[in-house]
Amino acid sequence: MLPVTWDTVRLSLHVLGATIWVGGQITLLYLLSTVRELDAGAPAVVARRFNQIAWAGFALLLVTGVWHLLVIGVGDRTTAYHVTLVIKLLVVAASGCGVAVHIIGRSKVALAIGGALGLLGALAALFFGVLLHG
Repeated sequence: MLPVTWDTVRLSLHVLGATIWVGGQITLLYLLSTVRELDAGAPAVVARRFNQIAWAGFALLLVTGVWHLLVIGVGDRTTAYHVTLVIKLLVVAASGCGVAVHIIGRSKVALAIGGALGLLGALAALFFGVLLHG
């Protein structure tokens, strides 16, 4: 068996956070039409409940991401790595802000833009995270 290291634990927790944050958004989007059929107020109830686990996943991503940067010696990385990292951090922020707008927004426009920004930012962060580790 390969050795289990702190790097393995950190990356596994980061992937778990991404599974919750990104995968949860995709799953919730897919189920939205079915949830609406159950009851007109059901989407809001389901979304509030989902937010409890989603934001925990987002927090796990932030903590393990900072942990990773502290361990790898980010200052010793190339300029290309730093540029990619900044782009990743920007899309992470866009995702979190987009979801926050979606949660507090009251108009259909705010809900749509916030939701789209949240999911697109999450997908982009996933992509750039893989790029950084590749």
